[in-house]
Amino acid sequence: MHATDTHTDRHGQPIAVGDEVRIINIEIGTDIDDDEREMFEFMRGAVCEIDYFDEEGRAWVTMWWNTGEGNATTSVGLASRDLERVSRTPAT
Repeated sequence: MHATDTHTDRHGQPIAVGDEVRIINIEIGTDIDDDEREMFEFMRGAVCEIDYFDEEGRAWVTMWWNTGEGNATTSVGLASRDLERVSRTPAT
């Protein structure tokens, strides 16, 4: 995919960097530890802003966590089928 390619959510609605999307599903591999698995499972249903799209067309989102030792982040790349648009960022 290139920067000019159109990206869509699971319903075929266009999505772009800065749009808010709801995470419907996250493919969780079997090789991650329990703490990471718990964070990914908690992200299901969350609303996040799209940070960027990778070369394979996945929309990358980041979720911030407040831990006892400070803040942490988890980022995940989502396929179109795994997210739905909640709101659009106004075009500038």
